[in-house]
Amino acid sequence: MIEIQPNSVEFWAANRPDDIAFVEGDRQLTWSQLNDAANRVAHGLTARGVAAGDIVVLRTQIRIEWPILSEALGKLGCSLLGLNWRLTAAETKYVLSNSGAQVVVCDDTDPSALVPAFDGLLVKLAVSIDKSSPGFVDFSDLLKAAAEPALVSRGRPPLILYTSGTTGLPKGVVSALQPVAKIDTKTNEYLADVAQTRRGHPGGVSLLTLPLHHGAGPSQVWGAIQLGNTTVMMRRFDPEGVLRLIAKHRVTNWTGVPTMYKRLAALPRDLLESHDVSSIRALSVGAAPVPYQLKRWIIDYFGDGVLGEGYGATEVGMISFLPPDMQDKKPGSSGRPHKHVHISIRDTQGNELPRSQTGEIWIRTPATIRSYLNGKPLSPDTLDADGYFRVGDVGMLDDDGYLFITDRAKDMIIAGGVNIYPAEIEAAILKHPDVQDVAVIGIPDEEFGEQIKAFCELKPGHQTDEGSILDFCREHLASYKRPKTLSIVEELPRNTMGKLLKRDLREPYWKGRERNV
Repeated sequence: MIEIQPNSVEFWAANRPDDIAFVEGDRQLTWSQLNDAANRVAHGLTARGVAAGDIVVLRTQIRIEWPILSEALGKLGCSLLGLNWRLTAAETKYVLSNSGAQVVVCDDTDPSALVPAFDGLLVKLAVSIDKSSPGFVDFSDLLKAAAEPALVSRGRPPLILYTSGTTGLPKGVVSALQPVAKIDTKTNEYLADVAQTRRGHPGGVSLLTLPLHHGAGPSQVWGAIQLGNTTVMMRRFDPEGVLRLIAKHRVTNWTGVPTMYKRLAALPRDLLESHDVSSIRALSVGAAPVPYQLKRWIIDYFGDGVLGEGYGATEVGMISFLPPDMQDKKPGSSGRPHKHVHISIRDTQGNELPRSQTGEIWIRTPATIRSYLNGKPLSPDTLDADGYFRVGDVGMLDDDGYLFITDRAKDMIIAGGVNIYPAEIEAAILKHPDVQDVAVIGIPDEEFGEQIKAFCELKPGHQTDEGSILDFCREHLASYKRPKTLSIVEELPRNTMGKLLKRDLREPYWKGRERNV
């Protein structure tokens, strides 16, 4: 018999049944309601063939059903694959095929558009949360199952997230977001150190605006559960709405990406001053470079001693943290490494560089992966014999051990805190019948940090225009991956080996800026 774990949903349901666990709009769940719903959904899934070890895809926006499903999967011993709800059917099919997932839960407004993603795959169950559709079980039907016998969680479900390398093909990463066997002291001390930087305390209220297909979103949900704290969920980010929720629910903790803070800063001053944000005790920002001017605005508006910055990567977990008291002392830094995290700055030949010299960043943490899901062991140019992972960023460590990130070695674009991979976009554009070659880069964007720009070289004798290629992208790429602008050029810059020189394309747009990301 599995015992109830301390600080679990079952624990809070038994000890504080009527306290509020989650709020979304005008909907809310107490701890007892959450546990009851999770038991029902777990039994409903079991009755439809879901079993321990299954990978269940949750393709949803930020909503109150997510913690119900997460807890249900924990009770069943299933893995949770967080999938971006904006992916096309073709992109979704690739993830299903690559991961071997056989269960999909979605909140698409038109679930039937996902059906092509299931063709030729062994998908044994598809669930729709909002809209009935042929071939999908209604989520409400799962909730009709009996809540008894009560099930006990086996711990957080293993979280699978898909990321991409420079090949552009998404790869699955099983994240280490929960404590492991007590004998693994390093891992547990590392996770405890990371958790401490969230600066959560019992009795706090957390605001969730980060997506649940990214490591930070689930981590925030599960961290609040660990503390028995209320989580206020915001399905679609709205800057004034954030201020209203902070004031209404006396929010103490919020984590956002730079774009969210930029949108707050753009609100009229009288509107900003009309909302009470004095309840905030801890703010975090990360997932993209944070200009110091933006940090200064956050501190001026929300107060001293609340802002921290985190840096991490899906393949290695959280890497470093810059606490509130160092924001002015180390401007531009991403902080010092967490406990049991080692940072190596190397030149292009792999030799370690001394302090204050810039090079590629290699990271070793207790959470570093050894391979991608269902993939071969990582090659030495990605993971060396000592367990250091090449994260693809460029930076340096100062004499005090603080990390500064200045550029990216890999081609990844970060727009609004979302990782976007040019090779994937390039592969889609190359399907256009008139395009011979393409290069995709990130250029500066005041709101999102970066935006996508494509340069296309046409096949000899072919003619088309920018609008035609952009229209083509709509059929093959999720909205956030589509280029904002596109230029047709006579010839793309290449070196003598024929390799595209993206730095030549990037340089005019980034010239004169303090950072190249």
